[in-house]
Amino acid sequence: MLKLSRFLIIGILLSACSATVESRLDSVRGNYMTANETQFDSDGNLDLLIRADKKFHDGDIAGADAAYEEFNKKNQDITSGDFWREAANFAFGANANDYRPFMMDTLFVSYYQLWAAIADGRWNDARVIINQSYAKQQDMAIEYKKLIESNKEQIAEHGETAKQIERWAAYGDIMNPALMYLSGIYFLTSGDFADAETYLERAHGMVPSNKFVVADLNLAEQKKRPQNTVWFFIETGFAPKLTERRISLPFFAGNALSWITVATSEPILLGDDIKIDGAQQIANVDAMFMTEYNEYHVNEVLRAIVAAAGRTALQTTMYNSNSDAAMLLGLMSLVYSESTTNAEVRTWATLPKNISVLRVANNKSGLIDLRSSGNVVAKVGVPTDGNYLVYVRIADGRQDIKVMKTK
Repeated sequence: MLKLSRFLIIGILLSACSATVESRLDSVRGNYMTANETQFDSDGNLDLLIRADKKFHDGDIAGADAAYEEFNKKNQDITSGDFWREAANFAFGANANDYRPFMMDTLFVSYYQLWAAIADGRWNDARVIINQSYAKQQDMAIEYKKLIESNKEQIAEHGETAKQIERWAAYGDIMNPALMYLSGIYFLTSGDFADAETYLERAHGMVPSNKFVVADLNLAEQKKRPQNTVWFFIETGFAPKLTERRISLPFFAGNALSWITVATSEPILLGDDIKIDGAQQIANVDAMFMTEYNEYHVNEVLRAIVAAAGRTALQTTMYNSNSDAAMLLGLMSLVYSESTTNAEVRTWATLPKNISVLRVANNKSGLIDLRSSGNVVAKVGVPTDGNYLVYVRIADGRQDIKVMKTK
């Protein structure tokens, strides 16, 4: 009994409060591009992502790239299962382990690493990042299809065939069209028309109505380089946040009244009031997030039910044990069950809600206005000759604008 008591106490100490995690992530969004560098474990996945994002906006491109590369080394196979991770989740709750990234997180790491390489003029590194990211996307597409099939089987086994999981209209193979388009522009401005056509066709397949993708695809097919062209990639808002939803029900554990709780996550879509005149959406990050989240949510609900059943059995056993300390052990098991019942609400909080693109001719004035409903949002200084890529991040009244010369 002493060992079991220690186990219960350890579970209580190791468990994390989802509400606290949510508030810390809200703080990251609220202090975006200012004081969001150190919020979580210094060597954890989530801190690496947030820290890299902060360094990128601060102009520390090398530091951002190093943090992203450290993330890559830690997460070489995010699609594989992990018995001990699952055991820790079951015993101590969702927050007992390091943050497990979404598949799309790793694609955004490649997206920002590509921006970093272009900013530094590391053209060979950019090509390597593009090739590696596409291979990664292909592997993830296969694993994503397996996940869908596995979830269908699990739902059927649990008698929930009537339950329909809402799937947003997005990219079934969870690819990132912004990464595809940026890759296509890299090859197009380099004069590598074959690769440019390949990547621009992929981007066009995901966002067929985007006229800027069509214009560049036409150039690639005609084997023509663009002349004095400026591409703006504009990130606005924040991707969905997750909040915890708890359902608690009383039950009799022998002669004692106890509680059982099921906790699952629920997405909240955040607002985005900035629309840049003339820009067209290249990536709906809300849709990308929800497409993947909905599949993982099936597993989350099923596991939460299994975990709740296990904690119910634990409480019943403790309250009905032939021990003078039965009531104390039962109470401890109740506290343990409640404190280790939490949902995974961690996400890469600083990802954008939308990415749109604007393709304009270099007007030779040295300044290009970005407008929203006719009002100037930003005046961007662009050299008067040549092709340029402009990274723009707008959120909560803050802006980060980086102008980069293409190859």
